[in-house]
Amino acid sequence: MRGLFITFEGTEGSGKSTQIRILARRLTRLGHAVVITREPGGTRFGEQIRKILLSVRNHGLDPRAELFLYLASRTQHLEEVILPALKKGKVVLCDRFSDATLAYQGFGRRLEMKIVRNAVDYAAKGISPDLTLLLDLDVRVGLARVRERGRSNRLDREKHEFHERVRRGYLRLARMNRKRIRIVKASRDPAAVARDIQTIVDRRLKDARP
Repeated sequence: MRGLFITFEGTEGSGKSTQIRILARRLTRLGHAVVITREPGGTRFGEQIRKILLSVRNHGLDPRAELFLYLASRTQHLEEVILPALKKGKVVLCDRFSDATLAYQGFGRRLEMKIVRNAVDYAAKGISPDLTLLLDLDVRVGLARVRERGRSNRLDREKHEFHERVRRGYLRLARMNRKRIRIVKASRDPAAVARDIQTIVDRRLKDARP
């Protein structure tokens, strides 16, 4: 029995980590075996790449090198974590996946989209999430949340225009993939956001039943 692959996407400060934890607790109470993971990262190798990608000391990283690092992390992540969990029938909740690469390196960095798409498909073996929850939030609000946390990474420090391009990219991806990507307004109280996510996931779980 194949499990369910759910990804969370969104710009900085959209609350993905919080919502993943809330959903994981609920699914566990319902009897599902849940795996929480993230990108970049998720494996020992991936976490090393994550440090490189997010370190503020690497502000001069070439966008193409950045793309390849994300893809290398994803390939290992799929083989070590995601695919084995799905084969065991588990629900995988992943903080970012292929849509993030399209949004950040394609739309944000303005790399040639055809090249980015082909590279993304190759790294992910053509695998797509069963459901993607896009936590949409005004860029200024999200970056303000990041500042309130008191710590920022290399991506957090990008120019406002970059983050706007990423958000527009995400919304465009959602329009192109209406069945898979569901937009959730992330400006509200976390409990209200969680209720919307619960409704969407419950419907997807119902559809997945044999």
